[in-house]
Amino acid sequence: MMTRIHQQFGAIDILINNACVQHVSPIETFSVEKWDFILALGLSATFHTIRLALPGMRTKGWGRIINIASVHGLVASAEKAAYVAAKHGVVGLTKVVALETAQEAITCNAICPGWVLTPLVQKQIDQRAFTKGITVAEAERNLLAEKQPSLAFVKPEELAALALFLCRDEAAQMTGGAITMDGGWMSR
Repeated sequence: MMTRIHQQFGAIDILINNACVQHVSPIETFSVEKWDFILALGLSATFHTIRLALPGMRTKGWGRIINIASVHGLVASAEKAAYVAAKHGVVGLTKVVALETAQEAITCNAICPGWVLTPLVQKQIDQRAFTKGITVAEAERNLLAEKQPSLAFVKPEELAALALFLCRDEAAQMTGGAITMDGGWMSR
């Protein structure tokens, strides 16, 4: 993918890493195959895209790297070992890249959203409704109430606005940050 992008468009100015999947299971029964896949997609892919984008950014003398981590990159939840490990790794990798590019016009930050109503989260809500015999609306409210005090989902357009700000010149000294947008989750 990165080779095709470089061939078609040249060096990358802005790289946004936003990929992961979820599997929920206690550690002792966590599938090794799922562990390996989640770490490969959620952490290793981020490393490789950064590794391949940085030379072009350095040549141009400017670049922005934004890693979409998760509030789970800062705190844990039971039965989400691989996802939490991958997202913690993304936050750590973000800090390393920020240190290695600190004296250049290249920044690297992680955005750490709380609950965003994605297909992944909708699946958890639907499963919760089915398992507990409640409506989807009740399951949604219960899920939010457990961790996100605002009782509202983070909107994709809110995340996009933050990413756009991180690309602006006014954010040139923002690097290495793990910026939460979590409806108060981390304030608990």
